[in-house]
Parts: sequence; C-alpha cells; structure tokens
Amino acid sequence: MNTGFARHRRSGHIFATFTGFEADLLRSLAGQLVELLRNESAAQVEVDPLEAMLDFSGPTTEPEDPVLARLFPTAYRDDAEAAGDFRRFTEQTLRDGKAAAASAIIDGLEEAGLPPELTVDGLMIDVELDEPTALTWMRSFTDLRLALATRLGVEEGDEGYWASLPAEDPRGQAHDIYDWVGYLQETLVAALSR
Repeated sequence: MNTGFARHRRSGHIFATFTGFEADLLRSLAGQLVELLRNESAAQVEVDPLEAMLDFSGPTTEPEDPVLARLFPTAYRDDAEAAGDFRRFTEQTLRDGKAAAASAIIDGLEEAGLPPELTVDGLMIDVELDEPTALTWMRSFTDLRLALATRLGVEEGDEGYWASLPAEDPRGQAHDIYDWVGYLQETLVAALSR
C-alpha cells in the first residue's frame, strides 16, 4: 500500500512506492483525463486573417462537459464577449498544459517499471521525481480531484453521505479513489515543502 510521497534527504528528489494496482489505477485516471482534454470538440468560429495567422482559434463558449467546465471556468460571468475572447486566447494552451501534466504521470509510472498491461501480482513501482516533475504531478492531482469530484457530485460537508454508503456501492468506491488522490496530493505538497 502506498505511504505517500516523501523527500529523499541526500538527492532532494521526491519519491513514492506504489503497488502495481495503485500505479495502474493512477495511470488509468491520468489517461482518462488526457483523453477528455484532447477529444472534446471545440466550436470553430470565423476569424479575421490576422487572427488566423496568429492562430487564435480556440473555443469561445464554455465546454458542455461538466468536468471541462470546472477545469476551465468562465472568466467573466457578466460579460459574454470578454469571456469568449479570454477563452479563445487561453483555453487551448491551458488544455495542452493539463494534458501534458497528466501525461507526465503516465510517463513517470511507466519509466519506473509499470508495464503496458498489468499482469503480475505483487509488483511494486518506485517513483522518483525531481522537483519540477513533482510540481507537474501535483498540478495534475488537482485536475484529477476536480474531475472526480465533479463526476461524483462531491460537495463541501458531505462526508457523512459518503461514509454511509455500503462498502459494495460503486459510488463509495469511486469516492475512495477521490480521497486517495487527495492523500497523494497532500503528501506530495508536504514533501515539496520540506
């Protein structure tokens, strides 16, 4: 079982050990996030020739998917035109950055020895991250938690509801994953602050 992240005293790197199951689960979550970020179709609008040359062709409306709407909230709620312009100029770059961060988790786990398909019981994966990579993982954990919270409908102060669900309830199991990613994020933040 994963004991979270810690900083190595000599190298200063951040490390963690995952079971094969945990590493595969984390890879799956990151892969689903990458897929969501890259496959959402963005509405195309006509642009003037200068804008086309500068490639300011990003989306101008809030994403329909609730997870994407949470990851890319509307910047100006009271000004649709300003909100559309802001989204058009920033969202694609933000999407690319979030997808790259989630891909860094996948790459890090696979470089640490997670096979393309998990078939071995008892496999342990030792991950070692330099500080910039650890910061990238931390940002992606935030995105993963927001995605899970949105899909599950997690709200502030609803811990009692989740605790009351029977152990076999898949919603409770999904919430346990949400909590686990939060635990990973907390230990990574603590390791980075040391």
